[in-house]
Amino acid sequence: MLNKYKDNIKTSDTWREDMIVKHAYLVKHISASFARRLPSTVQFDELVSAGSLGLIDAVDKFDRDKYVSLNAYAKYRIKGAILDELRSMDPYSRSMRKKIQNISKAVHKVENANGGHASDSKVAEELGVDLKDYFDMLTEIHGATVLSLDAFIKTKNYDNFSNTTFQIGLKGKDNPAESFDIEEIKVVLANGIKKLTEKEQKVVSLYYYEEFTLKEIGEILSLTESRICQIHTALLIKLKLKISSYFSEKGF
Repeated sequence: MLNKYKDNIKTSDTWREDMIVKHAYLVKHISASFARRLPSTVQFDELVSAGSLGLIDAVDKFDRDKYVSLNAYAKYRIKGAILDELRSMDPYSRSMRKKIQNISKAVHKVENANGGHASDSKVAEELGVDLKDYFDMLTEIHGATVLSLDAFIKTKNYDNFSNTTFQIGLKGKDNPAESFDIEEIKVVLANGIKKLTEKEQKVVSLYYYEEFTLKEIGEILSLTESRICQIHTALLIKLKLKISSYFSEKGF
């Protein structure tokens, strides 16, 4: 009986090691995908380290009796671990957060006054700055870190933060590891995207669907990478405002 128990432990340990080795390539692949979109201040090794912990966690928590592939579950846990690491870095200063807050308030006020549309010039006017200063603010915010749509957002389970991401909402991918009302988030995002400017909508499509880099998008749209960064930051603030407003209205 004791020998059988030891054999089971050995088999389990062997399976664990085999699965970690087998899926290790996912860590580098996903880390590289993140790295393409992050500032150079974020070290690739930091992403790999966080992703590796996510993979180990996935293997340890994987239930082989459930009808979910380890590959899909591992991808989810690796991405989540990397996102956790990026969030823990928290590079925003108090003044930077204040700027984001001020822009969000200005966007909200302009949208209410203009049927949901907020042009750069109107937002700058509401902020009391000229257009160049507004663009400089957006560049500064983007330069501090990537204000990514792949940030945790509050769902109907408002007592905690779900691993729901904007990109999952945009692309409509099912999450095998967590239950949430993805259709509701997709509708909110779709409505928010419809109210973005034409350029902003193109950036959303090219960046989040086609997965081009901001530099590549600039080449496609004949704009500088710096201008694409500004557009990207502005649209993210607008979409995050839509999400937070939606759940606030529902009392979450």
